[in-house]
Amino acid sequence: MTLIKTSVLTAFSTIIKVLSGFVINKFLSIYVGPSGLALVGQLRDFVGTVLSFSNGAITSGVIKYTAQYQTIEEKQKIFSTSIIISLVCSFIVGLLIFIFSDSLSIEILKTNEYISVFQILAFTIVLFSLNTLLQSILNGQKEIKKYILVNISSSIFSLFFTSFLVYKFHLVGALYAIVLNQSVIFFVTLGFIIKSRWFKLQYFLQGIDKESVKNLFQYSLMAITSALTVPISYIIIRNYIGENLSWDDAGYFQGIKYISDMYLMVVTTSLGVYYLPRLSEIQDTKELKQEIISGYKIIMPIVIILAFGIYIFRELAVHIAFTDKFLPMLELFKWQLIGDIIKIASWLLGYVMLAKTMTKVFIITEVLFSVLFVILSVLFIKYFGLVGVTYAFSLNYFIYLILMIFIFRRRFR
Repeated sequence: MTLIKTSVLTAFSTIIKVLSGFVINKFLSIYVGPSGLALVGQLRDFVGTVLSFSNGAITSGVIKYTAQYQTIEEKQKIFSTSIIISLVCSFIVGLLIFIFSDSLSIEILKTNEYISVFQILAFTIVLFSLNTLLQSILNGQKEIKKYILVNISSSIFSLFFTSFLVYKFHLVGALYAIVLNQSVIFFVTLGFIIKSRWFKLQYFLQGIDKESVKNLFQYSLMAITSALTVPISYIIIRNYIGENLSWDDAGYFQGIKYISDMYLMVVTTSLGVYYLPRLSEIQDTKELKQEIISGYKIIMPIVIILAFGIYIFRELAVHIAFTDKFLPMLELFKWQLIGDIIKIASWLLGYVMLAKTMTKVFIITEVLFSVLFVILSVLFIKYFGLVGVTYAFSLNYFIYLILMIFIFRRRFR
């Protein structure tokens, strides 16, 4: 399946996800306001971090080797090993979350009123983990239609479930929705997996394969690095804004990040569904370069057009996604959108590090640029106010893009 076909297929799923996201965000902006949205962002980033640990951070590896291996004998070693890793890791992570639920509530959400949110997460994290694993297998098997249907189901369920909880319970409802959503979707994903022609229960019951553990562990290092550095950098920046400017300002920062995430989903979904498996299976350097060039020709014009459209209609976007309380975030659009364009340009090369298991380079760059983002954000916020965080975002990804070009040219001459 080509990048264009995959993009078309994922477009419908993405549109539904974006629309449901806008509705959910509208409920959040009405019932919890800017400061509440900031706390929702804090919890989402925390859940994203612990989710990677709960499945051993192997999802990218599962996608790669499921796509790369051609025989069922090879695939079942990955399936069986990965599910055991996920079960063990999710049990350990869940236990730790339960034990430290009080401290986590205070550290992440600034009060111990939400201990129950973390306790629920402790018990449901195993379903989060297994759902992510099964979706990775669908992706690696290139069952794009089923993968998209799962995502559509997830978006529709999240829309009604989250909106209801936010309407009934406001902020606490939003927090409960975050820790419960994907647990329910696990059963939908499981249904699609079981109905697949290639599925046999015995493929998942072969025990641990040492070679598979070794291969997946290389991806664990990379995924754990991303899981720690990226969300934590945003948590640190959000905390800094909240404590040095205001929590409403932290909410505006979360709002512009949300808009970026939503419209870029059109691109990032296609990259995750098609690009990583495709780059993983390419062995010839010339073919790899052609695939990347093709990616730039297709993806970058889309990103530029979307970013330009969002900027032109930025005030309308704020009114649709939020409320009048969020109008101060209008000043954040220009450099955030410029940064988004640079970000995708760098990601098209950055995915090569994942596909070709360039573990050391990936870890170094992730840590370096997450730390740099925090440093630049603190400095620019001091000098320019809230808009400084978007300056930092753009500059950070510009430097990252230059480095990606340099690394790619040295590795694939």
